[in-house]
Amino acid sequence: MHFDIIILGSGPAGYVSSIRAAQLGMKTAIIEKESLGGICLNWGCIPTKSLLNSAKILQSIRKNGELFGIKNDQIKIDYSKIIDKSRNAVDKMKKGISFLMKKNGIHVIHGNAKLKKEKKIEIFQNEKSVGEYKSRHIVIATGAIPKIEKKFQYDGKKIITYKEALSSLSLPKKIIIVGSGSIGLEFAYFYHSMGTKVTILEIATKLFPNGDDEISDYLESSLNKMGITSYTSSSINKITYTNNGKILVEVKTLEDNHIVLETDIVLYAIGIIPNIKLIGLEEIGIQIEKGFIVVDDNYRTNIDGYYAIGDVINTPSLAHVASHEAINCIENIKGFSCQKIDYNNVPKCVYSFPEIASVGYTEKESKEKGFKVKVSKFPFSAIGRAISDEYTDGFVKVIFDAKYDEWIGCHMIGNQVTDLISEVVIARKLEATSYEVMGTIHPHPSLSESILESVSNAYGKAIHL
Repeated sequence: MHFDIIILGSGPAGYVSSIRAAQLGMKTAIIEKESLGGICLNWGCIPTKSLLNSAKILQSIRKNGELFGIKNDQIKIDYSKIIDKSRNAVDKMKKGISFLMKKNGIHVIHGNAKLKKEKKIEIFQNEKSVGEYKSRHIVIATGAIPKIEKKFQYDGKKIITYKEALSSLSLPKKIIIVGSGSIGLEFAYFYHSMGTKVTILEIATKLFPNGDDEISDYLESSLNKMGITSYTSSSINKITYTNNGKILVEVKTLEDNHIVLETDIVLYAIGIIPNIKLIGLEEIGIQIEKGFIVVDDNYRTNIDGYYAIGDVINTPSLAHVASHEAINCIENIKGFSCQKIDYNNVPKCVYSFPEIASVGYTEKESKEKGFKVKVSKFPFSAIGRAISDEYTDGFVKVIFDAKYDEWIGCHMIGNQVTDLISEVVIARKLEATSYEVMGTIHPHPSLSESILESVSNAYGKAIHL
């Protein structure tokens, strides 16, 4: 069967590109070896947010229930229902994507794909070839898989990744989470809220190592207040299984000390790697560099007719980035003139508590790049909406270039900041100056006032500080 375009993978990059291609009149097929929606929908963005919502509701009642007149002395957790709720959210989303495939006339092919020369793809099911397809264009959007340290045996039971964490119906009493990026922090908050004793190990010198220094410092303080233990500049030296089903983890610290921690589970959250093995890239000569498929500004590989988007290329591994790349890739194929993605204006969010959201340069990066900066912070403790909600932790930090008044960075930590960050992304996209932000009326009472006040504070004009 011949198609105008075939997409490998049905995650945020894959299914979005297939829909846009169909909208533009292309005969489209999408290949998926598991469930529609990819890792993000089935084992990432969607189910984790359901779990985190359960955790936030539970913590809110525990912390502030009495203040709001809600008796909280008989709270019980039904962990299996919490997991079921997350899987139900996944099922609803999968049905939605399936509906969109049918609505747009997209041919869905289930199986493992092997790329071949001359824009052909062979499909395997249970290691048996079941057919071959040809297309004018092929888009590789196979996403990413968890990164695991090879020296420790991953068994999916005691040493796990987010995938096992999202499906297990048993709640560990103790867990060690390796890595303090978004995945590690989100699971740390969730498990802590469920009553698990959580320990975080981070090899970098600070938690949330890619974040602004002040955000990282505030985060570490917040986690410590919650009772979450964390070790930075630390790595696992040895893992030993005990006779009683526990795990002993020997940790090497910065001072070259060795401490031994007992746990039920080790969850690896040290990152992800492109899912590009065994799909035929080497056979057809597609260029790979540092584990990523190499593409140009229009997502074309070095082989004509083959494209790559999302986590398989060396751009931020985020669902919203993948979806945007998908649209640009398809429209470029159709000959449209597309606005290039500004990867420095991509919002990055962590949905733990406190939430973290950022865009642009950190203060350290700004200074390293030679900017003379104006920096300001404004605390949520001075915002009326935060006070009424009893979520006053955190702050909004803004960074402006003092010479041109360009908004070069913004970093937030606190309640609902993952929703607030979009205002900053749009403002930076439109090259808004501090003067224009200060001249924009923000609703009262709202958390968005923190942005207005932080910008105003950078120029000595804050009212509530």
